Amino acid sequence: MSGVELRCKGPFAYREAVPERAAGHDAVPVLCLHGFPETSWMWRHVLARLAEDGHRAVAPDRPGCGRSEPDPPATWTRQVEAVERFADLLGLPPVVLVVHDWGGLIGLRWACDHPERVRGLVISASGFFPDGKWHGMAEGLRTEGTGEQLLAGIDHDGFAALMSSLGTGFDDQTIGEYWLSFGTEEGRAAVLEMYRSGNFEELAPYEGRLAALDVPTLLLWGETDDFAPVATAHRLERELPRSELRFIEGAGHFLYSDQPELTAAAVGDFVTRLGSD
Repeated sequence: MSGVELRCKGPFAYREAVPERAAGHDAVPVLCLHGFPETSWMWRHVLARLAEDGHRAVAPDRPGCGRSEPDPPATWTRQVEAVERFADLLGLPPVVLVVHDWGGLIGLRWACDHPERVRGLVISASGFFPDGKWHGMAEGLRTEGTGEQLLAGIDHDGFAALMSSLGTGFDDQTIGEYWLSFGTEEGRAAVLEMYRSGNFEELAPYEGRLAALDVPTLLLWGETDDFAPVATAHRLERELPRSELRFIEGAGHFLYSDQPELTAAAVGDFVTRLGSD
């Protein structure tokens, strides 16, 4: 895709928006973190828009996902630590952090742990509450024996059918990108380890800290999200003092695939407004 390059540095593979014009004083650095079962490929339209607008943006494949090397253990905490290693490796200045799904659970912990590295947030399809509840599929993956059976029963065609049942935009190339890690025994074991390491009670020490960041925040949500319901978006809006909430029509949980042009424009406009403030 024009303006987006796939790169590798150390153990990380990542996609980077290459600005189409020289970065000016209003250019804003952006860090995008994907969810499950995706990779940095999910951000390609957002990255292309940011490149067009003159911003530098990077989106890593999280450890063990896509083309990035595994970094065991594949726990929630280890994934949070990996964000800091990636930011250090690239020498990133304070960023607008854009997160989706598990990228939110991971990235928002990182943001609270390193507030000096964050100047804005875009949050999609992710809660951040110690009283959170897992959806049915996640509960299955977290259950010993059941999770193994669920994943063992999914071949490439089954994976493609599952993703297509959850949203649009999952063409053959997209399925191939997400299958890179999901299709391996090591990758599936890492999925189970991550889900089983994630207990919402661990967010208790973070209560109030996301609001304390006091940065401009865009809450970008699919209007028919069955995994992170709209009530979560409204709760975040109430708790984050500088937030704005926008629902994307015709989009569910995988809103960046369902409505790539609308979501890319929403993120691009938000980031550009931050640069002009």
